[in-house]
Amino acid sequence: MTSTDPRSAEPAGPAAPQAMTSVKSADRTVDILELLAGSPQRLTLSELQRALGVPKSSLHGLLQTLVARGWVETDERNLTYAVGLRALRIGAAYLERDPVIEAAGPLLTQLRNELNETVHLARLDGSDMVYLASRESAHHLRSSSRIGRRLPAHATALGKVLLAVRSEEEVEALLPDRLEALTPDTVTDRSKLKAELAEARAAGFSYEQGQNTPGLGCFAVAVAGRQPAVDSLSCSVPLIRLDEEHRRQIVAALVQAADEIGHLTRRTGW
Repeated sequence: MTSTDPRSAEPAGPAAPQAMTSVKSADRTVDILELLAGSPQRLTLSELQRALGVPKSSLHGLLQTLVARGWVETDERNLTYAVGLRALRIGAAYLERDPVIEAAGPLLTQLRNELNETVHLARLDGSDMVYLASRESAHHLRSSSRIGRRLPAHATALGKVLLAVRSEEEVEALLPDRLEALTPDTVTDRSKLKAELAEARAAGFSYEQGQNTPGLGCFAVAVAGRQPAVDSLSCSVPLIRLDEEHRRQIVAALVQAADEIGHLTRRTGW
């Protein structure tokens, strides 16, 4: 006899654990992709397992699926793994559809041409800055930044200027317990960092030299838009070419470009 009890339509007991397993698999998949994306070299199954703490059997199955779908690449012997070509599609879609990147493109080119220095647009993501767009100087000096690269906010002018528009409580909530040193000049002492942020807050721009790339100075300004700001614009210049006149030229050009980017993006409702 068919039951008319409405409770009979509810899922059976085992369904809930099954749903939880599905979420765990999704988390593990993202963890794999993020770990491979952040690694400078290919990783073995054992290295992935140690870093993620996932059982090798489960990890192997997830990797097989990701390789089959093109999100992960492996060598001929299936011994090492790296991010696959399919992952580029997601990154490209983000860059193509972001209104700030779209507005900044021509202005970055104009800035590079005016200053003849390398300029960047980056976005705060947690405690890191992610580089979204760059225009290289005609001097062909290669800094350590590139599209998609992540650097700690406390070690970059791009990050410092965004930390400076936040309260001390917000800054503490964003920063990790230990501030990583990228070079001997990176500020890792919290009291010194607070002093730098106070200077940036008062000046309306931030400056650092050699804190993430030896021999380079970098100026940055926040891009108005979301409150508090999450995007910033910078100019990197070799210290050997940096004099007071060039400093003033860089800061003035950055402020003007950032204001224009903010104006253009506000019109889109961003």
